[in-house]
Amino acid sequence: MLKAEPVTGEKVFSQQVGATAARKLHAQRHATRTIWSGLGMIGLVGWSVAVPTLLGTALGVWLDQHFPGSHSYTLLLLTSGLALGCVNAWHWVDKENREILQEQEHE
Repeated sequence: MLKAEPVTGEKVFSQQVGATAARKLHAQRHATRTIWSGLGMIGLVGWSVAVPTLLGTALGVWLDQHFPGSHSYTLLLLTSGLALGCVNAWHWVDKENREILQEQEHE
């Protein structure tokens, strides 16, 4: 059988220190969830779609100029870049969503 340990002043103090540290960590995690971090996330998602789309388009235009043919490389690579960008954006949003859900479960 386990014996109940007597509560000492030292044990109470260590519990208070632990609770204070936990509150500070909780506050630090939630301090970053401001309007600016939300706008930053929107910017990240936007750029993660725009950059592959623009790079695909630029490469497609170059290929069309240097290797003309019956198919449009510009359209193909624009569409491919857009699809890649959307998958990339979904990855970032899903990752952020999982972190938020984990944080809520720990609370």
